[in-house]
Amino acid sequence: MWQPATERLQHFQTMLKTKLNVLTLRKEPLPTVIFHEPEAIELCSTTPLMKKSTHNGYKVTYLGKVNISGTQFLSGCTESAVVGLWDRRALAQEDHLPANSILEIRPFQVRLHHLDGRGEASLNMDTYQVARIAYCSADHCASPNVFAWIYREINDDLSFQMDCHAVECESKLEAKKLAHSMMEAFRKTFHSMRSDGRIHKSGSTDEFATDDSAPDDSTPEEDG
Repeated sequence: MWQPATERLQHFQTMLKTKLNVLTLRKEPLPTVIFHEPEAIELCSTTPLMKKSTHNGYKVTYLGKVNISGTQFLSGCTESAVVGLWDRRALAQEDHLPANSILEIRPFQVRLHHLDGRGEASLNMDTYQVARIAYCSADHCASPNVFAWIYREINDDLSFQMDCHAVECESKLEAKKLAHSMMEAFRKTFHSMRSDGRIHKSGSTDEFATDDSAPDDSTPEEDG
C-alpha cells in the first residue's frame, strides 16, 4: 500500500523509537560514578601499591658460622662453636646487639631474612634445607638465648663441610621454641622423604638430632 512520505517517515520513527526502547531495557545498569573530577585524577598515584611482606618467625641476631669436623653429633657438640661465636660478639663491646634477621623455620626449609636499616625484612635471604641440617640445640652455656644448628654445606666441587650457625634470640624461651620448631620440621621432612622413596623404611629419625635440654614430649615453659 502506498503511503505519503510524511506517514512513512512517522512510521519509521515509531519503529526506531520502539527498538531503541528495547535496547535501552536490555542494557546493563550504568555505574554510579562515570566521570572523575580533574583534581581527583591529578591526585591519584600512578605508583602501584606494594604489599608489605610478612614472615612468621623470630627476630634474632645472626652471630655467624664456624666450620666444625665430624659427621656424628651428640649432645653438647655445638658448645665450643657457640663459645667462639659468642666471644666474637663480645669484641663488639656492646651488651646487646640489635636484631638483624628474622629466622623462619618451615617444614622443608629454614629461611634467614636479613633486616634493612629500618628493621624490616629485605630481599636478602639465606636458605637452609632441613634435610641437610644434622643437629640443632638451644640453652647453651655461653648464653641460654642462643640457638644453633649444624648444616652440611655442599661446595662447588661437590665436596661438603659442616658449619655451625648460631643466632641470639630475644629470650631463652624463644630459643627453645626454635628448637622445637626445628624438631617438628625434621619430622615432616623425614616422613615426606620416606613417602617419596628417598629414604628407605629402615631409616630412622636418628639422622636428625635436636638438643634443647628438655624431653621430646615436653613443651617450652615460660621463664620465671
